[in-house]
Amino acid sequence: MTALRESAIKELEKIPEDKIYFILQIMRGVNGLHNDGQSERKEAFARLEQLRKKGTVTDYDTELASYRDEKYGK
Repeated sequence: MTALRESAIKELEKIPEDKIYFILQIMRGVNGLHNDGQSERKEAFARLEQLRKKGTVTDYDTELASYRDEKYGK
């Protein structure tokens, strides 16, 4: 057990029994926020992966030349 966790447990032992309910609500809220952020991040990354186009260009010099011709009309 880490020193920080031990310190937290000692502080919890000092809190009156009727106040522990509020501490539990805060702890569950913080834990829920942390877990939700991770799952949202994973879902967002999955959506981005689906939107990403797969490249089919094999000759980059020719591709660049065609874009230059389109833009500058050589």
